[in-house]
Amino acid sequence: MRHFAAFVLFKSQRINCLSHFLVACILLLSFTFANAEQVTPFDSAYEGRLFTLQGSNTIGARLAPTWAKSFLEAKGAKGVTVEALPQLNEYRIKGRNGARVVFIDVNAHGSSTGFQGLKTDMADIALSSRVIKDKGVSALKTLGNMQSAKAEHVIAIDGLAVIVHPNNDLAKLPVNVIGQIFGGQITNWEVLGGPDRPINVYARDNQSGTYDTFKSLVLGKQFMLAPTAERFESNDELSDRIANDTGGIGFVGLASVRQAKALAISEGDTMALKPEVMYVATEDYPLSRRLYMYTAENTDKSLVSEFIDFAQSLAGQKIVEEIGFISQNPKSLTIELATGPAQYQALSKYGKRLSLNFRFQSGRADLDNKALQDVQRLARFMKAYANKNMNIQLVGFSNVESTEKRAQVLSRLRATAVKSALYRHDIKTDSVMGFGDTLRVADAKGGSSLKNERVEVWIYPSTAAAAVEKVRKGDLTAKLLQSIAPIIATQ
Repeated sequence: MRHFAAFVLFKSQRINCLSHFLVACILLLSFTFANAEQVTPFDSAYEGRLFTLQGSNTIGARLAPTWAKSFLEAKGAKGVTVEALPQLNEYRIKGRNGARVVFIDVNAHGSSTGFQGLKTDMADIALSSRVIKDKGVSALKTLGNMQSAKAEHVIAIDGLAVIVHPNNDLAKLPVNVIGQIFGGQITNWEVLGGPDRPINVYARDNQSGTYDTFKSLVLGKQFMLAPTAERFESNDELSDRIANDTGGIGFVGLASVRQAKALAISEGDTMALKPEVMYVATEDYPLSRRLYMYTAENTDKSLVSEFIDFAQSLAGQKIVEEIGFISQNPKSLTIELATGPAQYQALSKYGKRLSLNFRFQSGRADLDNKALQDVQRLARFMKAYANKNMNIQLVGFSNVESTEKRAQVLSRLRATAVKSALYRHDIKTDSVMGFGDTLRVADAKGGSSLKNERVEVWIYPSTAAAAVEKVRKGDLTAKLLQSIAPIIATQ
């Protein structure tokens, strides 16, 4: 009888283990299919060129071809390869759909060429490392509203790194001084505290969205690029030249710093920030920028829409990170003694900040196109099992307003707008916090002042809810105040 009982127990344990195994398999399959995110196998009839991407070298040099390869493989293509075409900076990504050959072309000659490709029907997707200009919106009006969420797709975050030779002792520069250097007004490193050595300026070419962004964020209307600047179509080539020139300075996309040295950058009276993951992802870094894909507002090509969705997916954004850009997948990072008001300081004691900020349409209270995507990303992040016991604290900020009270109100209203958007995705958040213009990340009157109008996302364990509630109410204990006093004293 004992043997029989032991046998039954053994069988029961095996069945129990088997059931756990089956549940694990189901969960794994569910996770796999969830991450496939609408990538369905090819129809057997597909062959030849599926679509063409054209534009930014920043995106087109490595990121777009890698996306295209992974997309074809996810669709079931076999033997997928990336081939460089005879024309420099052009690529063909091809594979086999059964007995048929399928391919995607990527032509990376600069952002402006992407919009021209859309206009002439030579491209299905425009790659751009800058937002579309008003004249581009007008020129492409037959394709719909190019500023709508259906046409404009933020697909990654990049930081424009100002780079120098790795042995250069310089650590940081203000944006206006960088403008003077590239404008030819400062021509010797001695002026900046370095050796008596001429400054050699390197820049991207006029077709480049990287150059357009640099011109907008740094040169503006005050400076013209020095005529002696050597120009490059490729980020990587420019970076490699500086890594071998002790007098060189230039700018590249974050993924192309390579062997050069990136400087910390400040704007106005803000703190100098290096192009690190947190500050670039949240776009607090002065020279952070968005990378875009643009399509017709209502494209009739299902594969184009599917490719855009793939680029925005968890898997697509993982590729962004692997290439060297900044993924839009949220990450939680511990911020030690974050600067700012006492309540904000105290919040950092209990929570972690997420690597995304919500921003708004210019002059409006509506979330911008990236923020609309970020609402979905944050909802997905919070519904993950690992975050089931985490609470969300939204913290709003404003640009300088006519009165401090108005700035406070606007910062809270922006946080409330995000709270409402998340609620529509079944994500509940705490009562919002707003700190007006106390922590500006951009010059209040500069071209990037819109960055100051933002909402940060903090998460903390639900077990700390009572403590965070006291922080919101300003009920800070003497012990907590003492721990954050040193950093507050420096403000």
